[in-house]
Parts: sequence; structure tokens; C-alpha cells
Amino acid sequence: MATPAIRMFRKLEGLFCVYKPAGVHWKLVRDSIETNLLKGLNAAPSPPLPHHVRLLPQPIHESETSKGLTVSTVSVPVLSKHPLVTGPEFQHIRVGVGHRLDAFSSGVLVLAVGNGNKALNDFYSTRVTRDYTLEAEFGTATDNFTHTGRVVERSTYDHITQDKLERVLSMLEGVNQKTLLTYSNIDMRSQEAYEMAVQGLLGPEGKSTPILTGLRCIRFQPPNFTLEVQCLNETQKYLRKIVHEIGLELRSTAVCKGVRRTRDGLFTLQDALIHHHWTAADVMQAIQLYHSTKKNKKRSKAANKTSALQTSEDNITETQQSEVNEGVVR
Repeated sequence: MATPAIRMFRKLEGLFCVYKPAGVHWKLVRDSIETNLLKGLNAAPSPPLPHHVRLLPQPIHESETSKGLTVSTVSVPVLSKHPLVTGPEFQHIRVGVGHRLDAFSSGVLVLAVGNGNKALNDFYSTRVTRDYTLEAEFGTATDNFTHTGRVVERSTYDHITQDKLERVLSMLEGVNQKTLLTYSNIDMRSQEAYEMAVQGLLGPEGKSTPILTGLRCIRFQPPNFTLEVQCLNETQKYLRKIVHEIGLELRSTAVCKGVRRTRDGLFTLQDALIHHHWTAADVMQAIQLYHSTKKNKKRSKAANKTSALQTSEDNITETQQSEVNEGVVR
């Protein structure tokens, strides 16, 4: 029979996401959540101790004449099964980490508990895209492309306009679209390619170079500007390098002041648990929400397929009926 802690752990198996603050290593985030989950699991009520029957001799009074040994049966708890003897029921659980964020970056970090680690591997084999917000500044170049690095060059930026920036972004986006098609390994003139593009499933097969599927400026206040990026197979260092290259294309320099992931596949900032909610109860609620959302998406897909099949059958029936009517007229 499963104990309350085991039943609680089964509800914790799945995927969820947290908000990783900047300046914190992802390993520290994972270890903190693992510690909190272990505390929550081991705080669950312990099952009652099993009992066994023991034979105990009865005391004999001096006034009584004993004809033999008298014993009695007593039910006593098995102290070897006591939590103070056996220790915590859960001493380690596996918490997996999805697409990682370096210490400089912040945002959505997907994690998995227990059997959710297998779902995490399947999740990233489906070519999910990720969204980032990049805070940048013109006029400076550093050795690591961040504003905290060693300054290697300073330049002017008065000649940069939003139109010029938009043209550079469009050029970069076009180059990456060609790269995406190159790594897709599919005939772009086929119906399959069209349907995959409509559904947003067009992507590289296996590993590829980082690809930007979307790039636009959402704030332009020189020397500061903010970019919104959609990408595949990226690293945060690559995104900071993109900011540096944008500065060079505009005959200037630029550094990245912040990288924040706003979406990772199905998970968005609205789903991310902040530090105060890294508890077993909140994680369990987030995982249950993920399971319910996944079930609803499966149902909607099945309904859409059924609707598409019904529409196709109706079209075929109408075509056949029109052919019969034409034959009767002739």
C-alpha cells in the first residue's frame, strides 16, 4: 500500500517552469527546488507503525504458589520501522533541467520531476521555439558582449535611426530563414512543406546552428533599445553576439545589458513560479495544470482531425452527387 508521501510524489511527476533571476546559476535553482520538494514529501503524514505480538511473562506474587510459567500476549509497535530509526522516506529525487540559462540571463526555466524527465526529452525533440527579450545599448563594445565586460571600443551612435535598425533586423531575419530551410531537409515546393509551415512545425532535423525565426525591435530610445527574438538551438552567448553584430552592421558598437527568456515551448512567464512559490504544494499545482492543458490540447487536436475528415467526406459526397445529377441531365 502506497504511503501518503509516495502518493504525493506521484502527483509531482511531470513538467513545470520557474522564473530564474539573473545572477543565479541554474544549478542553484535546481538544488533549491529539490530541497523544497524533499521537505514537502517528508513532511507528509507517516503511516501507522506495524504491530507484532509478543509473549511476556506475567509477574508472580510471593503469596501465590506458581505451578508453572504464566505468559500473556501483548501487541507492541515495531520500533525498527519508526521514522526516527529509518530516516526520511525520500532522501533524493531526480529534478531535470530543460534548456538552460546561464548566470547572466533570467526568465523561464523548465524543470521535470520523476517520470517527467522522459517527457522533458520528448518535449525538446519536437523542435520547440523560444522567445527572448534582449536589452541592449549602442556606443560600447566589450570582450564578452555584455555591459559588465572589459571595454574594448567606444563609438558614436547619433547616426542610427529606427528605420536603419529595422532594415538590419530584416536582413538578419532573411538570412536565418534561408538557414532554416536548408536544415529542414524537406522539399519546399511540396504540400507537406506548406502544411508544416502553416502549423509552425517547419524546423531543422536534428542538431543545427542557432536559427532566429523572428527578430523585431519593440523599443528604440538611443542609446538603449530592446529586441524581441524567436529562435531555435540558441545559447544566450549567441544572442549577445547577435547584439554585437547588429552594432557593427550599423557602423557602431553595441552591448547586451540583459537576456530574458519569455517563452519556452508551451511555457510562458505567466506559468513561471517565482522564488516564493518554489514549494511542493505550488509545484504540484503547476504540474497538475500542465497535465490538464496537455489533455485539452490532445482533445482539441482530435476534434480538429474529426472535423477535417467530416468536411472532406462532405465535399466528396457533394462532388459525387453533382456528377450523378449531370449524368441524369444528359
